[in-house]
Amino acid sequence: MTFSTINIAVGLAYALLQVYALAKPEAFQRHARAFPRDITSGYVLMLAATVWFLYYVKLEEIADFEAFKKYMLAGFGGLGVATCVYLKDYLSIRGFAVVLLLLAKLTCDTGRWVESPLRLIVITWAYVWIFVGMWWTISPWRGRDWLEWNVNDLSRLRILSGIRLVFSLAVIAMGATVFKG
Repeated sequence: MTFSTINIAVGLAYALLQVYALAKPEAFQRHARAFPRDITSGYVLMLAATVWFLYYVKLEEIADFEAFKKYMLAGFGGLGVATCVYLKDYLSIRGFAVVLLLLAKLTCDTGRWVESPLRLIVITWAYVWIFVGMWWTISPWRGRDWLEWNVNDLSRLRILSGIRLVFSLAVIAMGATVFKG
């Protein structure tokens, strides 16, 4: 996957979320408030993150780990499933946090070789994902509180969603033009 494709895909997903928030703020508010304790979203996000992480472990070619790779794959896979079974409290926030960490790895790995200094905008955004991913993994109630603060006031929701929409459109534009070559 290229840096351009990642920018366009992430920017588009982020933009669509903001368009939904601007078009139907009450519905977005309701969904955002329900998200932290939504078990179905938690299962999907945590299992997707587990599969993605296992893919990265399988790709790893460090000779020191080669003898242990099958045990690591089984252990990490079991840990991901066990998280879905035994750690259901704020599972969707935790799953989203792990997906953010993995997405940040992918973004930084592919953006490393891009010549444009504008890549630092997206790389900085990826570092924000790393911070948020670690913070919400450790204390997922803070993710719930952040979501609640964002959607508590509908005028604040509209302003923040507008700002995020402009940013996401800029990321899409950079992915389609600056990072294309």
